[in-house]
Amino acid sequence: MSSAYWTQPISDQVSAVNSGRVSSESLVVQVRDEIERREADLSAWVGLVRDHADAARAQDHAGTSLPMRGISLGVKDLIDVAGMPTRAGSVTTSNAPADTDADCVSRFRDLGAIIQGKTVTTEFGYFSPGPTRNPHAPDHTPGGSSSGSAAAVGAGVIPVALGTQTAGSLTRPAAFCGTAGMVLAQGSTSLAGITGLSESLDSLGILTRTSVDLHYAYTAFAGAPTRTVAPARTALVWDGSELGTLHPTMTRLLQIVPDLLREIDVEPATLDWDDHVRTLADDHVTVMSKEAAATLRAVYDEQADQLSPQLRELVSDGQRVQADAHKAALVRRDRSRAELDQRLGMDTIIVGPAALGPAPRGLTATGSPVLSRPWQLLGSPVVVVPGLRTEEGLPLGLQLIAQPGREDVLLQTAIRLERVLRATPAIQEQE
Repeated sequence: MSSAYWTQPISDQVSAVNSGRVSSESLVVQVRDEIERREADLSAWVGLVRDHADAARAQDHAGTSLPMRGISLGVKDLIDVAGMPTRAGSVTTSNAPADTDADCVSRFRDLGAIIQGKTVTTEFGYFSPGPTRNPHAPDHTPGGSSSGSAAAVGAGVIPVALGTQTAGSLTRPAAFCGTAGMVLAQGSTSLAGITGLSESLDSLGILTRTSVDLHYAYTAFAGAPTRTVAPARTALVWDGSELGTLHPTMTRLLQIVPDLLREIDVEPATLDWDDHVRTLADDHVTVMSKEAAATLRAVYDEQADQLSPQLRELVSDGQRVQADAHKAALVRRDRSRAELDQRLGMDTIIVGPAALGPAPRGLTATGSPVLSRPWQLLGSPVVVVPGLRTEEGLPLGLQLIAQPGREDVLLQTAIRLERVLRATPAIQEQE
């Protein structure tokens, strides 16, 4: 029955459209109905397109089999969509519609995806939250800055959404909202048409309901050939390097990760790299603040009173960072990249917490990005794996990290790990 297709895996939806069992228009209209039904609870969208049904109908009339044909897409409001403004979560930006799509949006359109609208972001992708609520606990943060995209996917109302990451802007909301998520390796795809914050750190991200869907969407987007790739043979388990205080439920999850890895035939070992990780986390702050101060200089000089205290502090801190300190941080990053390349090789990945714990209670902050900072500075591809929850029903996410070029290994490992996570009993805070 066509009414069930929009909830199915992306590959099943596309197969149904390409075979004529359901129309793109039917799928897209049903997704829009669900978006509108849930929006009062989620506040995930800043604007919806009006021509979604027309665009889907055009796909039906074209009769061309495409890998994302009829699939609804949400787009973070840092990313240009032709005909819609890009407000970047700020009152300082123009309400004029963008003339063209960002390159990533254009790519998804070419693959047959249908844009549903723009999703909420924190202010300029930093810390000041928007109105979005966590789909699993409305009094808990959805994370940020890809708040709306993660909440919409985590609520199941849309199968795929685009986000971005400069610190923990995709990994954290993916973990908090219980979605699969992928941060693409820096430099692996065009960021044209995206409002950035830090040129050395900004990355594109994809959020989906499951790791299987993530593998499908990323493969289509990247244009990668379909091939059989084995999961990782070894995983270095990372405990967070004491970058922050882990919630007891995350500590308990990490205690069972080695057994979960063995269950999917991945040999666990311990990541002994704390000095590098702590230095990278500190250097990330230096690089981000310095480059954000340059990016936001004009708006800070002209409209500082319209910016949040958090963003003003970021710019102010960045203005005090000397050029030599910024350069030294990037030199240390490059040395760590080379060191990590030797450690990981072709079939070893890192597994660790995607966030300090489940989504914190409250909507005035978005949680700490500290566990993403080292890997974001390195520019590594990262996959967030959903599937496990606390006894209270809050999602707990793990992140998988590898070197650029090993995305298939990450995704295949994520698919297998998600299966065992979903079969694992909820994590209790105390035994």
